[in-house]
Amino acid sequence: MTYIILILISFSASVIGSICGIGGGVIIKPVMDSFQIFSVSTVSFLSGCIVLSMAAYSVVCSRLSGSCSIDSKRSGWLGLGAAVGGIAGKQLFEIIAEFTAGSERIGAVQAAVLFAITFATIIYTLNKEKIRSKKTESPALCCLIGLGLGMMSAFLGIGGGPINLVVLYFFFSMDTKTAAQNSLYIILISQFVSLLATVASGEIPKIPLWLFVAMVCSGIFGGAVGRSINKQISAKNVNRLFIGLLCVIMLVCCYNFSQFI
Repeated sequence: MTYIILILISFSASVIGSICGIGGGVIIKPVMDSFQIFSVSTVSFLSGCIVLSMAAYSVVCSRLSGSCSIDSKRSGWLGLGAAVGGIAGKQLFEIIAEFTAGSERIGAVQAAVLFAITFATIIYTLNKEKIRSKKTESPALCCLIGLGLGMMSAFLGIGGGPINLVVLYFFFSMDTKTAAQNSLYIILISQFVSLLATVASGEIPKIPLWLFVAMVCSGIFGGAVGRSINKQISAKNVNRLFIGLLCVIMLVCCYNFSQFI
């Protein structure tokens, strides 16, 4: 029964993540941590794989359907930075995990960082109409921004989450739906590189194969449903869903922090 709940979480999170462009991992990671069925590192791995599958599906379908609004020039440089950041974020996770002597306190660190990012995102989103955005074109700066996004994505195991959208809003003046597609593109690259790093290091956690396959498939299916819904709702409603989701995530982060500390 518990495993079925996890599959449903993967599906629901992927639906919402695909609509908002936050990958779903920002929901999957803290919610699965709260159940404490698997270790923090195992949850990070599972969350990353689910988000990777959902992002890959969404990006490929957007390109095939001709509805792709990915800024290939700037997002290409962002993706390059995210690839390097994905490796760096994976290493950062290992360093902090070793520093905490193999305890689950790294979960408290992740919860605190995610809470801070989510809170800052809410503040920015509510006031973004008053903040003048930029139109960054420099390849070097795009790579640097991508590096930070990829690093945070891999470290938290959330796929990028809300921080991607804020960065794309502010530095590139993208609207909500364009930012969502470009966010998924960055998530795809950073999580793919992070997965390769995990496989290369031989640190793949032991998870029932059927559960892994079921969760990944639910992520892809959720991405399909979310992509369909995204086409039918306005950017205003996407923003409302986004804000409501962030508030829930903050509450879950507070609970997880109290459990892991």
